[in-house]
Amino acid sequence: MPGSILIVDDVATNRIVLKAKLTGARYNTLQAASAAEALALAAAQRPGLILLDVTLPDMTGEGLIARLRVNPRTRRIPIIAMTGRDTPELRVTLLQAGANEVLAKPFDELVLLARLRSLIRAHVGDEDSALREQTCRELGFAEAASDFVPLARIALIAPNPAEGLRWKSALAPLLTTNRILLTSYDQPCGDDPTRRAPDLFVIGADLAHRGDGLRLMSELRSHPETRHAAILIASQPDARETQASALDLGADDLLPAEMSTPLAAKEAALRIGAQLRRKRLSDQLRLSVDEGLRLALVDPLTGLHNRRYVNAHLSRMSERARRTGHGYAVMLLDLDRFKSVNDTYGHGAGDEVLASIARHLRQSLRDVDLIGRIGGEEFLVALPDSSLVEGCRISERLRREIAQSKITLPDGRAMQVTISIGLAFGGTRHDDPQHLIDEADAALLCAKGSGRNQVSLAQHTNAA
Repeated sequence: MPGSILIVDDVATNRIVLKAKLTGARYNTLQAASAAEALALAAAQRPGLILLDVTLPDMTGEGLIARLRVNPRTRRIPIIAMTGRDTPELRVTLLQAGANEVLAKPFDELVLLARLRSLIRAHVGDEDSALREQTCRELGFAEAASDFVPLARIALIAPNPAEGLRWKSALAPLLTTNRILLTSYDQPCGDDPTRRAPDLFVIGADLAHRGDGLRLMSELRSHPETRHAAILIASQPDARETQASALDLGADDLLPAEMSTPLAAKEAALRIGAQLRRKRLSDQLRLSVDEGLRLALVDPLTGLHNRRYVNAHLSRMSERARRTGHGYAVMLLDLDRFKSVNDTYGHGAGDEVLASIARHLRQSLRDVDLIGRIGGEEFLVALPDSSLVEGCRISERLRREIAQSKITLPDGRAMQVTISIGLAFGGTRHDDPQHLIDEADAALLCAKGSGRNQVSLAQHTNAA
């Protein structure tokens, strides 16, 4: 279930209409009729997103946004500002205050829902990165962030060279600490392969052919050197389906195709600057976490987290589950008759089997899922913000896929192995996560005792 959305509007009818739209899209909602109520609810409940009308009886919209941005408990929550008077001046003011998006009433439902999905998805990723960095910091392995801010590289890929020059002329005076490049569909990173890839791309939705920009974005997301770059799609104001598709395909933000007026250029520069700051923070967190994990918290054979990291991160996951009320599933996976693999094929073959299982788990699970090797042939998987039904489905899928896979050994021979899985669900009890691990361990013993190659559910698994 997606995270809750806080609706802030002093008109009850508006709140009811929005709640109906969001409930139909399977979102949980909270409601506030004033800025004071919104500040209290946002700090207490920490929703996944805030939909905020800028006309409130007790505070201006930009004032409320600014207050939300200075509170440590609410500063990362995405904010969509809603207004009945959509002027360029107001859009710039709200973006400067910290809004992620400004939408005019009445809403285009297609774009609204796509924007919600995009912002919530980004927020979940940012929160997970921050959670992992906090875990490393508490364990003493995170490095302090550097004060040095490198020159950002921004690639503009416009429908034609003349349009690209107009974009660059409009943006360059507002983005003086960045290097702006004019690149192309065929060479999106420029013509010098020795240069690092751009940090941010601005891509026209329609280039030589309709939809070329979206196809190029998908290609950039698939390449290691550009998959972490920020991507903004420039489109015409009435291209609603294109805008919604761009957001669902992974665009970080949208820009107007026409940026020649001073206010349009300023809005575009504000959006670009926000995405560069987000990317810079994300890069710092990722590098800090990656280096810390590589040095001390990763199993060298499989590349998975080791028991030390797993225990620390599960504690953070349980704290979040108790705060949000969203539980998580814990799986303990054990290779069946692994000793016979070592005895028959040798320890080199056993190592390859373990590494192969680890690769399969990484490829089959989400980035936010926790995967660790906690014993000789025992693995742990934790699925945050999941349900018992999802945990059962994923456990059975992993068991089936591994049983059907062939593993090539160092000597060229192929073999197959099976796993037994113990599954527990919960995460909101005060004795979690150890309580969940114990339940999953008992379920694993049951799976082993019942013939192996199966999933067993903990008897006392709770959903509370």
